[in-house]
Amino acid sequence: MKNFIYTAFLGVVFLAGFTSCKKSDSPLTKITPVEVDSIAANYYEQYLKLYPLEATSQGDLRYNDQLPINIDKDFISGEISFYSSVQNQLKKLDYKTLSDDDRTVYDVLDYTLKDKIERYAYHPEYIPFTQFGGLPLDFPLLGSGEGSQPFKTEKDYQDWLKRMEKFPEWMDTAELNFREGMKNSIVLPKKLVVKMIPQMRADELTSQDFDKNIFFGPLKNFPKNFSSSQKEKLTASYKEVILKKIIPAYTKMGNFLEKEYWPKARTTDGINGLPKGNEIYAYYTKSWTTTSKTPEEINKIGREQVAMLRAEMEKVKQELGFSGTLEEFIMHVKSDPKAMPYKTEKEVINAFNGILTKIKPKLKTMFNVDPITPFEIRQTEKFREATASAEYMPGTPDGKRPGIFYMPIPDPEKFNVTSGMESLFLHEAIPGHHYQVSLQQENLKLPKFMRFGWFGAYGEGWAHYCETLGPEFGLYTDPYQKMGYLSDQMLRAVRLVIDTGLHTGALNREDAIKYFLSNISYDEGSAVAEIERYMAMPGQALGYKIGSLKIRELRDRYESKLGAKFSLPNFHDEILNQGCLPLDVLDRKMELWAKKQ
Repeated sequence: MKNFIYTAFLGVVFLAGFTSCKKSDSPLTKITPVEVDSIAANYYEQYLKLYPLEATSQGDLRYNDQLPINIDKDFISGEISFYSSVQNQLKKLDYKTLSDDDRTVYDVLDYTLKDKIERYAYHPEYIPFTQFGGLPLDFPLLGSGEGSQPFKTEKDYQDWLKRMEKFPEWMDTAELNFREGMKNSIVLPKKLVVKMIPQMRADELTSQDFDKNIFFGPLKNFPKNFSSSQKEKLTASYKEVILKKIIPAYTKMGNFLEKEYWPKARTTDGINGLPKGNEIYAYYTKSWTTTSKTPEEINKIGREQVAMLRAEMEKVKQELGFSGTLEEFIMHVKSDPKAMPYKTEKEVINAFNGILTKIKPKLKTMFNVDPITPFEIRQTEKFREATASAEYMPGTPDGKRPGIFYMPIPDPEKFNVTSGMESLFLHEAIPGHHYQVSLQQENLKLPKFMRFGWFGAYGEGWAHYCETLGPEFGLYTDPYQKMGYLSDQMLRAVRLVIDTGLHTGALNREDAIKYFLSNISYDEGSAVAEIERYMAMPGQALGYKIGSLKIRELRDRYESKLGAKFSLPNFHDEILNQGCLPLDVLDRKMELWAKKQ
């Protein structure tokens, strides 16, 4: 896995540019196939103006001072008009004359536009943020100086100042939207709202203390070439905005959530508790999985996967001679000294480098194309290690910044390989996210909206599929590492059962926590956070397993169909060579590929 404020003037200007294409004498009436790329390029250029924070995250600095009110009804109506105008341009293309690659571009853009327009039918703006995500939670990281907002020049500092000045307006609009949601009975569960109130009042956001408030971060790390007068001027400006605008905005929101919103929040846990809740969940299921699978079908797949994985875990339990129940074994491996062989941080990092060394020769038998982007394994920095999880940070397309696999190691002696050490590396690093993201960014033939695009079902599905390649790489021979792999697979399988259960009313929060803990060896606090994440983002957790199963299904299908003509490197290259795709589009693309073999 992504929010902003836009002036009415700019909105009108660029929309006028697009609506002019509707004239009868439009040059688009007879479009040559190559022009699908220009439609896609124009679409993305305008999209980044609408969502400048996404431009910032990609290193595009043109709109770094902008923070559109992207949850305002006028903004939304302009956004929908824009998407419709691009749809009208696509309709003028002759799909039959397009090349296979251009058809994929058309399909992805067409899917994207329809999905974005349909989402607004269910008024997501009535819930502008949750305890798990949204601008109020992303904004502090940007303002800390540690995020994607740059603080290298005086202009960078001035850009962020302008963004901070607009933040209270976004928060006021969020409050208006929450109120509109209250009127229409589209509200969050009380159990989530109670988590949001302390977030808005956290010391890091509301303290006037220079050392405690995260927004003072850039003032502690001025570039060395800044003069004393520059520093003094910026410090005064930042202090004024933080004290008079940022802190009051968070405080006001915290008070509103506690005194007005929480009493009107709902007691139900799933989205089915909202008016038209089943329709809304059907949309989110379709959107997050990029398939037409129903919640009922997905729940059934989840239960089958959980049963299969429990049987595999039973085999590992027997191999290790454990005599208790499977639930007891799942908890036992978390404290088994044999699963914690390391003494130092260096040993843990060396072990990950050892995995890379082991799989490197096999990569040549699975891929024809390797990323140009360099790759590194690093320990997560100490200042964020306590709360961080393992992650992949993409490199830049020019190769100047490598793709980095970050691993937090707060206590090396407690580092447990059954947390999925080998499978984690295949997922987060190589060939998972590093291959997929790097090859996508490096492919200059792709339109920008696809080079930097993301569909979770594909992106996380690919990474999750890569975990299943472990035996082909010679991994999972150690029973503890095998258990780690099975646990990683189980987490994604359990999500199918719980997410669909919660949002169709088959499970409540407490049932979901109990089911989770009977299959996954998390402590209760981590399990609660996981379940509440699913409550806040209906459908999001479904993409991992559904995407992985789709890629495996395609591989099995064409291995069987093509026989000796099937090449695994060619198959993987074809899966990856146009970046993230909706799964139904991927299905069509791979069918065309198979016919050519």
